[in-house]
Amino acid sequence: MVTQLKDWPKQWTRVPGFEDFQDIIYEKKYFFNGGVARLSFSYEVKPGFTAWREETFTEFAKCLADANHDASIGVVVLATATTHFMTGGDMNWEATGGLSWEFEFGIDIHRCMRRCRSPIIAAVKGYCIAVGNHVAYFTDFTIAADNAIFGQNGPNIGSPVGGSAVAYATRIVGAKKAREMWMLCRRYTAEEAVQMGLANKVVPLDKLDEEVDQWCKDILDKCPPCIEILKQSFDADIDYMRSGDFQNLMYPEHYSNPMAMDAAQSFFERKTPDYGNYRGRPDGWS
Repeated sequence: MVTQLKDWPKQWTRVPGFEDFQDIIYEKKYFFNGGVARLSFSYEVKPGFTAWREETFTEFAKCLADANHDASIGVVVLATATTHFMTGGDMNWEATGGLSWEFEFGIDIHRCMRRCRSPIIAAVKGYCIAVGNHVAYFTDFTIAADNAIFGQNGPNIGSPVGGSAVAYATRIVGAKKAREMWMLCRRYTAEEAVQMGLANKVVPLDKLDEEVDQWCKDILDKCPPCIEILKQSFDADIDYMRSGDFQNLMYPEHYSNPMAMDAAQSFFERKTPDYGNYRGRPDGWS
């Protein structure tokens, strides 16, 4: 439902009915030509470091659905309510089988983004790692603060990701760089992210909100049906890509096997796992 012009808040305002959300702060504000919805990640595993868990999936989907059904909204912004954009999945939640459940039965966050008619902007500061990184490169635009760090983390911690979340990276940075980013878990600065195609622009940290507002205004100044048709035309290019069901097909019991547990524990202990124990190291090898 479109709100009346006189009721439109000019500053970020919590959306009624979403105030009790624990993992995402959902707000809207309006410019002359339309509104912007902002989803700010707020679940912290330690001060300043946001993470993703089961509740985040649900809240993310509900917020995007609301924005998509509000005809006054012309842009969606993904941001953080803390210091870092998103540092990945909550390792403690993953260790209890939470991510395994999400892979098999949970919400497909990329499909939720695909269904959103309005362009989505990622406003990235600090660490943008793992799920934070691939959510950011699935958005239509990414504006990075000069302190932003991008990268993947799955093979470092025994947390597999497959399907479109991985494959779409080749559209963004090219096949060789995508393999480097996903398989070797390199880290990239904001400037490198722009050069690679992970981000559109880098700005000083204290100018990030101002820059994102300007991009929102620029989009809202354009004819809405044209913008929506363009977004869907770009997104249709990846509709053939399979979602992340490769884990279920290849390693359905991944999170209960010793190798995965060793990977997670080694991450906490800041050491490299001895995968030779699981690969069948030849007798006598030292």
